[in-house]
Amino acid sequence: MFVRLNAAIAAVCLLGGGAFAQSAAKPTDPQIAHIAYTAGVIDVAAAKQALARSKNKDVRAFAEDMVRDHEAVNKQALDLVKNLKVSPEDNDTSRSLTRQASEKKVELSKLSGAAFDRAYVANEIAYHKTVNGALETLLIPSASNADLKNLLQTGLKVFQGHEQHAEHVAATLK
Repeated sequence: MFVRLNAAIAAVCLLGGGAFAQSAAKPTDPQIAHIAYTAGVIDVAAAKQALARSKNKDVRAFAEDMVRDHEAVNKQALDLVKNLKVSPEDNDTSRSLTRQASEKKVELSKLSGAAFDRAYVANEIAYHKTVNGALETLLIPSASNADLKNLLQTGLKVFQGHEQHAEHVAATLK
């Protein structure tokens, strides 16, 4: 269950590098939960865009993995916040991620074929690098609930796997 929530957090970072800039106030657990959920929604949307536009079998397989993993993570994230009796709290980071994801979706919609495939996969690599960094330096250290912290740590491992998968797909596109 905790592994899936982390996949959602990775998705958040994928499209929104600047959204995780350090600020004076650390995010609270309810804010972290909202960031994680938002990240999952973003990566699912990006993957669905790839499934609609790409004909490349490797890109499509990667996108299918992202949909499967992140939808499962979001379900588990919702279950966790319900069990913890926490209401996810919207915040500047989740709003920034949503805005950046919308901009990236428009940018990618103007591409097709191999150009789309390369841009989508490059974005996924950058997003996962950003998410993994945010998990290590901001989200995990800021989490105060032990279950949430454990979930984030497990998720980091999953997201590192997503990053490696995306890098492998990128190597096939050159």
